[in-house]
Amino acid sequence: MSETYNLYCDESCHLENDGQVAMVLGAIWCPVDKRVEISERIREIKGKHGLGRSFEIKWTKVSPSKLAFYMDVIDYFFDDDDLHFRGLVVPNKNVLDHNQYAQTHDEWYYKMYFTMLKSILEPQSHYRVYIDIKDTLGSEKVRKLQDVLCNNALDFSRKMIERVQQVHSHESEQLQIADLLIGALSYLHRGLSESRAKMALIERIKARSHYSLTQNTLLRENKMNLLIWNGGQ
Repeated sequence: MSETYNLYCDESCHLENDGQVAMVLGAIWCPVDKRVEISERIREIKGKHGLGRSFEIKWTKVSPSKLAFYMDVIDYFFDDDDLHFRGLVVPNKNVLDHNQYAQTHDEWYYKMYFTMLKSILEPQSHYRVYIDIKDTLGSEKVRKLQDVLCNNALDFSRKMIERVQQVHSHESEQLQIADLLIGALSYLHRGLSESRAKMALIERIKARSHYSLTQNTLLRENKMNLLIWNGGQ
């Protein structure tokens, strides 16, 4: 049966010369008709911890004083059957050889975006893709990303990928959860460990997912799906 899903995409350390070794792309997805219910539930969790409904969940805000709140957010993600995550980790950007594949870093980046999303996409379903606004190249990036997704999925009429558009992360609780999970993966794969609160949250994600977060999951894993990308184009 055909269904429409919202995909909320974010990224960490994706630039070629940003001084960071690991890159992470990720997406949260849920049925469109569950979007409002999920957003309201997350706002209730914010209220439970004395935070305003507009408080923005972000990996950079994880701290000892807010650890219980972030633990509840992670638990909610794993407890809600309508929420799913797919992440792609490139552990070491320094080994990339774009010349070997006659491509630029940007071209490789869009290939990785499709690689990240392709195991989510089903031909009989419809998708609305929302990406976090990060830079002034946003409109060009949106156009290019939709072109790449539609062409690679053979969706030339754009019936499957209905739209790709930018949103501000403070406007979307689902995008905020994507930021949290991507941040955790980036922190782990960059070998960081200075924050006890962040390490505790990573351990909670490992415990709830039953994965190490350093190895591939099965391709059809439907809750916490990971691809650790180690080569090829």
